[in-house]
Amino acid sequence: MEPLQTLPEAGRSFSDKNAPTLGDKVRFLSCPATYSFAPGQVVARETHMSWVFMAGERVYKLKKPVRFPYLDFSTVDRRAAACRAEYLLNRRLAPDIYLDVVPLTLSPSGLTIAGDGPAVDWLVVMRRLEENETLEAALRGGWLKPLQLDRLAATLGAFYLHARRVQLEPEQYLVSWQKALGDNCRVLLDAGLDLPQGAVERIAQVQRCFAAKRSAVLFERIHRRRFVDAHGDLRPEHIWLREPVTIIDCLEFDAKLRALDPLDEIAFLHLECERLGGLWAAERIRRRLARALDDDAGSGLFLFYRSHRAMLRARLSIAHLLDVNPRTPEKWPRLARIYLKLAAADAARLERILGSRRKVQQR
Repeated sequence: MEPLQTLPEAGRSFSDKNAPTLGDKVRFLSCPATYSFAPGQVVARETHMSWVFMAGERVYKLKKPVRFPYLDFSTVDRRAAACRAEYLLNRRLAPDIYLDVVPLTLSPSGLTIAGDGPAVDWLVVMRRLEENETLEAALRGGWLKPLQLDRLAATLGAFYLHARRVQLEPEQYLVSWQKALGDNCRVLLDAGLDLPQGAVERIAQVQRCFAAKRSAVLFERIHRRRFVDAHGDLRPEHIWLREPVTIIDCLEFDAKLRALDPLDEIAFLHLECERLGGLWAAERIRRRLARALDDDAGSGLFLFYRSHRAMLRARLSIAHLLDVNPRTPEKWPRLARIYLKLAAADAARLERILGSRRKVQQR
């Protein structure tokens, strides 16, 4: 998003009966005079859940007062807790980037950062990173090197080795997966969204077949305590190829959504790299981590995870059109179709694996 064009005076005041709105906070944090170190400019960007303000060498993140089925940032206390969780969880993979959590306070003279007045919101403070050093930028720019991928794989391998183990109930896990598949189909099969319904139904059928016939593979991963408190949103845009490799923006708002088989998380990264034209990079990362993650290509589990992730991303993409005022509405149908194409290809390969296993069993 482009920087805000209209900036207010930093010292605007508010009466007790007129607490600052989100717009007031965004305008205040978009003003260079707000910051003690006086940056030359502030670049403000909006995401689905936050506003991000890049001020000189620092970044300030303000969470929106929103409520979705999967998160609730509707109160100051909830946003404060989410900010603290974001700070602590992201320091696992970006310890020198996440610097602090500070209050946005209100005094008789107006809003201030970490002032003496009551907190009206909270901010995550980060060190600013160069945007052209991400894995996504490297894939798009064609300058990615194998050694960078090897360092990334080593970083992820060490992270998963030491991450907190999560104990799941196998049957409950399968029920939650089935619910997720139902949610995906409910949205993707909405005739008003004009997606290829036949493809969605075929993908879902193969995924259900795998879950029914190969549930033992999933249950074995759970019994062997393969699931960990993972990153939760491992996309190339969140990975910086600096030294050391730095990974930001983990999914902080729901521990259940971070309770993942690392093979699932790598399947998601693999999917995103291929979408950006970097299948070779995806394959290198997978090969480097195959032994540590016990990746048995013949089981079909990796393809199952990948196809499910692609369906989920298609759903999350197209669901933007269900918002009252969707941003960049032209973007989401195109992106959803790309994900569905990738999911369909994975489902076809998975179907062949299931078919070959049936033939072996029949013999």
